[in-house]
Amino acid sequence: MAGVLIAVAVSACGADKPADTAVEYAAGIQADRTAKDEAFRRQVDRPIPQARQDAFLPLKYFSIDPQYAVTAVFSPAQTRTLVRMPTSTGLMRDMEMVGTLSFTLKGQALSLGAFVEAGAPPDALFVPFTDLTSGAETYQAGRYLELARNATGIYIVDFNRAFHPYCYYNPSYDCPYPPPSNRLPVPVRAGEKLAASTIPSAGR
Repeated sequence: MAGVLIAVAVSACGADKPADTAVEYAAGIQADRTAKDEAFRRQVDRPIPQARQDAFLPLKYFSIDPQYAVTAVFSPAQTRTLVRMPTSTGLMRDMEMVGTLSFTLKGQALSLGAFVEAGAPPDALFVPFTDLTSGAETYQAGRYLELARNATGIYIVDFNRAFHPYCYYNPSYDCPYPPPSNRLPVPVRAGEKLAASTIPSAGR
């Protein structure tokens, strides 16, 4: 795999990031965030109850940091392993682990399992995770990444695009919790973070 790399650009500080300039990269993410806020405001009570929109919107994020967009190698599982994930409403969600994404983040080798709904085609990879910010700076039940499946086995895992599950805003949603194997032993200060009104006092 050494010769197979997704095109990257190097910023002034030497950080790898998806193929565009640092300014274009940040502008693209910011545009997506603005569009998400607008969509949430239009969808009355979905996913954010109208009475709580002022508390949550605009959504809060860490500063965009290209160092949190890393190249990952996907290793497909020999067989799709059934994983029963507990959810925020006390149910169990049948998921299947279809492989592992291996990457280096700020000098540390890490990996995350990638999942699909049981029986579903693996067109997109569902990557739930927790990290050392969970419960203090980000939702205690974790955050999600979604990656469009490709044939190369090489992905950009961009934690600047990590987002909270809908149950963070509205307890009526049923959200699977990341499995213990997807607990990263590092703080990931990228992507969505807690609104000021929901930050635990111990996490300030």
